[in-house]
Amino acid sequence: MKLFACQNCGNLLHFENTKCEQCAAPLGFLPERATLSAFTCDDPTGPLTALADPATPRKACANAGYDACNWLLPADSDEQYCTACRHNHLAPDLSITANLLLWRKMQFAQHRLIYSLDRMSLPHPHRERDATSGGLVFDVLADPEDPNAPRVLTGHDEGLITLALAEADDAERERRRTSMGEPYRTLLGHYRHEVGHYYWNVLVRDAGRLDECRAVFGDERLDYGEALKAHYARGPNDDWRGLHISHYAAAHAWEDWAESWAHYMHIQDSLEMAAAFGLDVKPRLDATGDLTARVRLDPYAQKDYDKIIDAWTPVTIAMNSMNRCMGTPDLYPFVMSDAVVGKLRYVHKLVMEQAKPGAARKAA
Repeated sequence: MKLFACQNCGNLLHFENTKCEQCAAPLGFLPERATLSAFTCDDPTGPLTALADPATPRKACANAGYDACNWLLPADSDEQYCTACRHNHLAPDLSITANLLLWRKMQFAQHRLIYSLDRMSLPHPHRERDATSGGLVFDVLADPEDPNAPRVLTGHDEGLITLALAEADDAERERRRTSMGEPYRTLLGHYRHEVGHYYWNVLVRDAGRLDECRAVFGDERLDYGEALKAHYARGPNDDWRGLHISHYAAAHAWEDWAESWAHYMHIQDSLEMAAAFGLDVKPRLDATGDLTARVRLDPYAQKDYDKIIDAWTPVTIAMNSMNRCMGTPDLYPFVMSDAVVGKLRYVHKLVMEQAKPGAARKAA
């Protein structure tokens, strides 16, 4: 992610902003330009004029009516939803205020996900409303009212990603994180992990790369259900450290890939933001110390993954140190072992080789 500037007054803007806090200009995101733009509207019923691209009349996404989307699309488009919201398939009952508030949080995370996929130049076709035509869609579901009925489980099935609305409740998500012994659990993390399963299908299975992927992540043909049962039966342990990015990644090759994919996206997104801030990490160390990063690279265009990791490691140490000063847990409580970096490097290789034609979208 990056920072934006208001075209009307130059004020600093953030991705989810819908109004400039300095000049009150309304804002909308232009996905094809990867930029947030101030816009004008001379006629309340007419098209919008984005200052970042005044030649193309725009309209708001239909989900703007729920205060859940700030993306724009061409005014002459037959679509009513933006390229991010078009991936929605099922939503909870939004006439219930509590559902609406939680669903908005899910939508903010989903838009960040689609932004990153676009910056990675990866295809993310949306399927038709019946969810049978292939592509990527999301069901965000509320738990049933009956306390004895099964709860909604987050998961992936051939491009259909189900997400539990309850995860958008901070207290409930923290309860689950603690009960499962996880150091990190966020909405955006769920989206990135589950979409990783989708891209395993696209970049590995459907691309004929199964053998080479097995050499890196292990054999996905091992019984998945049995592997998960064995994983949870073992309980907390440290036998995964050094070989996997997380405890859950050790459960099965598919989960190793999905966890690695999620962390790959964490790193790309965070380093783009670090570059937007012009972040320099250069503490004073002794003569043998080496902890320096001047983040100026575009991680989405950088082919040499070692340069990305060379920037990332000092940044994580700085972020974690700042969190400790505030008495909060480490922001990135994970270890980049050689084995883990090797898996991330492989993911990066596939992304760079298999991205849709054209360079990564420019950070305008």
